[in-house]
Amino acid sequence: MATAARTSPAKAKADAKPDTQFRGTLEAPQPATLSKEQELSAYKHMLLIRRFEEKAGQLYGMGFIGGFCHLYIGQEAVVTGMKLGMREGDQMITAYRDHGHMLAMDMDPRGVMAELTGRRGGYSKGKGGSMHMFSKENKFYGGHGIVGAQVSLGTGLAFANKYRNDGSVCVTYFGDGAANQGQVYESFNMASLWKLPVVYVIENNRYAMGTSVTRSSAETVFSQRGVSFRIPGMQVDGMDVRAVKSASEYALEHARSGQGPIILEMQTYRYRGHSMSDPAKYRSKDEVQKMRSEHDPIEQVKNRMIEQGWASEEELKTIDKDVRDVVADSADFAQTDPEPDASELYTDILL
Repeated sequence: MATAARTSPAKAKADAKPDTQFRGTLEAPQPATLSKEQELSAYKHMLLIRRFEEKAGQLYGMGFIGGFCHLYIGQEAVVTGMKLGMREGDQMITAYRDHGHMLAMDMDPRGVMAELTGRRGGYSKGKGGSMHMFSKENKFYGGHGIVGAQVSLGTGLAFANKYRNDGSVCVTYFGDGAANQGQVYESFNMASLWKLPVVYVIENNRYAMGTSVTRSSAETVFSQRGVSFRIPGMQVDGMDVRAVKSASEYALEHARSGQGPIILEMQTYRYRGHSMSDPAKYRSKDEVQKMRSEHDPIEQVKNRMIEQGWASEEELKTIDKDVRDVVADSADFAQTDPEPDASELYTDILL
């Protein structure tokens, strides 16, 4: 009786045809053309994040907010543009520079600010603080204090989406500093193997916790970090909400259609230090001012609307006042809402 010839694993690998379709580096799509309503919506959302973070900085300086506090000032276009491309059911998870992401996911400013001051009305009942807030209802899964930890969790959320076959995508954010963490690459490997619906958004603000990427990273083109795992990536102007929206739509469709993970490197910039305790002496004031004057994401939208005749200076000032009123209300609530009862120390604990 004849036996079938066996092919050794080594020969099978040698005979395998290479996948010539894979393109590691993608070109970002052209910035979206936004309607008047879309420009106005983006302006309001980014302005809410900016004014909220400014107020949080004030409250921190006054002693109402304790612990760590990382502000998102300057990076508003990233989360706002990504949200414009998302659809109902899509999730978001990020690290500890997270207040802007919460507001972008339509979480109540009162609840966010109250959590910052450790009050009962906070999203984590006053027990999580700045870095640990969640809202299952709003599909926001944190807020994580351990550098890079959210990447594994976001990959897990994407696994659940695929398991349930619900068509949802998890948008997983991390920074240029976290991009060197080992668990990031373990997550990349699994996400690529299983074609998980996840968009990895690397918010490259150039300085991580205070060290320039050119001094801390051997590969500074972060969109290419997934190439060895066959994950495509693209660089995006993270200071232009239109560019982010286009990239968001492209990436979300890529992940949702079963093609697996994709990386978006958002080239952005934070105006403040890494946290409230960081004086940011590793860069010049001129550098920060140049970014503010030439690339500010909110000013870009404002100038376009004025040039198009879609809004006047007075109308935009009225919007700013309305936003400031919302933020002031959240700050008042966060300072007057009661602190958690001592019995809360023993709740929400898993043994």
